[in-house]
Amino acid sequence: MSELHLRVYTNRSELVLTDGTVQLFQEGGMNQAANIRYKKIAVELSRGYLERQIILCRDDSSNINFLQLTEAHKYLLDKLVQSVTSEVGRALVGLTILQLCVKAIEPEQNIRLHKGSKSSRDFSWCDGISMRSLDKQYITPVLRKYELLRLNADGFMMTRSLAENYPYSSVYKANIRGARSEWLNLVEGIEKNEVVSEVALRYLLSQLLNQADNFRRLAVQAVEKLTSFLEITIVDKGISLSLILRHINQSDYAARLMEIAMHSLYQAMQEYQVFPNSLLKPLSQMRSANKKHGNVGDIELLEDRQIVEAWDAKYGKSYLRDEIEELSEKLEVHPAIIKAGFVTSLEPERIDELTPRCQEIEEIFGISLEILTFEEWVDQQFVRTLAQEAATEQELASAWLTAYTESLAQRRRDIAPIDEPCYQWLVTLNEILTYE
Repeated sequence: MSELHLRVYTNRSELVLTDGTVQLFQEGGMNQAANIRYKKIAVELSRGYLERQIILCRDDSSNINFLQLTEAHKYLLDKLVQSVTSEVGRALVGLTILQLCVKAIEPEQNIRLHKGSKSSRDFSWCDGISMRSLDKQYITPVLRKYELLRLNADGFMMTRSLAENYPYSSVYKANIRGARSEWLNLVEGIEKNEVVSEVALRYLLSQLLNQADNFRRLAVQAVEKLTSFLEITIVDKGISLSLILRHINQSDYAARLMEIAMHSLYQAMQEYQVFPNSLLKPLSQMRSANKKHGNVGDIELLEDRQIVEAWDAKYGKSYLRDEIEELSEKLEVHPAIIKAGFVTSLEPERIDELTPRCQEIEEIFGISLEILTFEEWVDQQFVRTLAQEAATEQELASAWLTAYTESLAQRRRDIAPIDEPCYQWLVTLNEILTYE
């Protein structure tokens, strides 16, 4: 293994990777192949490619799926977004969006090469493209329109540190402010085809939407409306359940909202120390309750880092034979579990058929296994809380609504790191609270 380094000559640069592979970047006017790629990218962007991606992430979250992204790459994208302040970080996020757009539209284009020109007066790589032109025409205007980033109208590529005549790589020496190492690691992953660019783009846009000014205003409205509602309403279990069910049923991606609702109730219970010896595991990404991710359910309580209680939300599914068998397999590698179960949005079917198998699993693993409707499960948690005298029904009902609203408002990312765009969910919640 050699050390990553860049060799610079009068007419070319050579990036030498750690495995000895050499990437050659010839300097000179943009060649025909690069020009064709550039035109294709420009045409797609001019037709609203980025804007369509933003609207999809904002308004149609049911079509968002981030399973092709590794946790490591999500972490890098999260760090990029979190690095943005009023002073630093914006240019790198804008550049990452541009690079992901470029790679998604034209996978053959090398996103290290940010300069390309036919003019002999300007520095250019033969295989490079003018990222500055693409930014000014198609990226910055759209990001400003949707208030995703506070950018100068001339574009982020006017930032001098991004304009050095060297390919973007881990040995790019310019003094870049923000999440520099995370950005460079993403560039490496993208160029190695380890990152699905369009999926990464949607994830990044989703995170920006969740932190955008208009989202923050909407989140403040939702929290304030809930506060006003709780001040004038004696909230009990039935009221909180009814309100949350209305929100779930009136929203897209209802399955995810059911998970968030269940997790929010456990957040409220944890605040009142209903299970003082256990710790609620942070909300997992949608569809991650499987053996690959080590999950048993969507809602999990831990003791000494071992899962002791797990509930799996099953929205729109009433027959659970396969899920029960899958749970049996998971229990073999999670011996600390005491209680597990499924929570359905529909009345469970063929319970008589499933009961013997559930009892068999209970005996084999020494656990309690239940299949409950969402309403039954909520009842059970309220009974559990009241039996311990940890909180009154009104206190728990209020805390549940608060946890649910604040989770959607991105106020609880430590315990509820929701990656899906929450904008439309908050719009609907605001409407419901307005007429309560």
